[in-house]
Amino acid sequence: MMRLGISTAAVALLATGAVADGHLIVTPGEGVFDWDSYEEFAAAHDYTGQTLTMASPWLGPDAVAAEAVLAYFAAATGASVTQAGSDSFEQQILIDTAAGSPPNVAVFPQPGLACDLAARGFLSPLGDETAAWMAENYAAGPSWVALGSCDKVEGFYSFAYSVNVKSLVWYVPEDFEEAGYEIPESMEELKALTDQIVADGGTPWCIGLGSGGATGWPATDWVEDMMLRTQPPEVYDQWVKNEIPFTDPRIVAAIEEFGHFALNDDYVAGGASAVASTDFRDSPDGMFSSPPQCYMHRQASFIPAFFPEDVVVGEDADFFYLPSYEAADLGKPVLGAGTLMAITDDSEVTRGFIEFLKLPLAHEIWMSIETQAFLTPHLGANLEAYHNDTLRGQGEILRNATTFRFDGSDLMPGGVGAGTFWTGMVDYASGKSAQEVASDIQDSWDSLK
Repeated sequence: MMRLGISTAAVALLATGAVADGHLIVTPGEGVFDWDSYEEFAAAHDYTGQTLTMASPWLGPDAVAAEAVLAYFAAATGASVTQAGSDSFEQQILIDTAAGSPPNVAVFPQPGLACDLAARGFLSPLGDETAAWMAENYAAGPSWVALGSCDKVEGFYSFAYSVNVKSLVWYVPEDFEEAGYEIPESMEELKALTDQIVADGGTPWCIGLGSGGATGWPATDWVEDMMLRTQPPEVYDQWVKNEIPFTDPRIVAAIEEFGHFALNDDYVAGGASAVASTDFRDSPDGMFSSPPQCYMHRQASFIPAFFPEDVVVGEDADFFYLPSYEAADLGKPVLGAGTLMAITDDSEVTRGFIEFLKLPLAHEIWMSIETQAFLTPHLGANLEAYHNDTLRGQGEILRNATTFRFDGSDLMPGGVGAGTFWTGMVDYASGKSAQEVASDIQDSWDSLK
């Protein structure tokens, strides 16, 4: 590809959608996007004749969205770009790096896997300058720098890009309005609202842990959120590394915070005995019955995909931030997950791509794609680029976060985070004590050491 001047031929190229199989979706100067920094970037970066390769877990619409973003990088720099998505990315990247044939950039959904490769010398550090940029330009910036850093090897290795938010409570605005309920601003108010709904003859919560072979994971998210609302983030970090055992009273107390909501027959649709057996995908349905079987459902940003087909998010359903304890004074922590960009084969064009990711436009393009639920903590990205109010609201929650922490179970060894932590929470919902469950999980972790 020839490198094109952004002010002339590239504008025409972008307008015709002739780059990357038509994945370019807007032209310079259009919409609410930051074109100025993009044009400055293009003027300073010429990678004509160079190729950038990327491997990711992105398939289908996600792959199309990624290619749309990459098309703007290619148009600005003259680089050739290829993106290969795979549903076995985690296995393939291990094979490719060990064989000495990795892509330039790998997109990791699991920070632990990225750090494992960094410790083996298969990742190139992004540098102190990029770490400092992220600390300043991402909301809760130090949290993201910590996420991209590794314990076993010094340096900053991973650039967080494309995030989802888990600290959400879904509800039906019409039902809240008819009952006169207000959105709670603190955990104390959320607990008071829970009691008020019961006093009014309703059931506050729908909770379901069923997920086939992964049954139990929704409860781990609850516990992680409660950890961030009862303990400083440093304690959360020590917990997910098992520097603090599961049997620590602070961890047991966080499990019991989940139990406050899930183990009370008056609080949960179907009673506490239904929590473990109800499929998480079916669990929110109770909010949409008439009269409502429940008023609230705590779940991540993806859950509308499982709402009834006729439910319009933003009208028939909405969400609010799962609040923190006012008395604990821990700010506004947000639990979530996402993907991390890392360099697995260093080159000039690869370094240029990392610089491209710092541009608001590199985020705004994906934010605007209607098939996507892309969120970003980039403070420079225009919130108006989100293609609907739901994502804009979630983006604001992410931007207002004082702390961000990655899903804790995903950071733990697989046998725990995707094993005994899941099954232990089912045991807890089925009647086992939090202390017993915590002991079982810790025993399993000890057996892996």
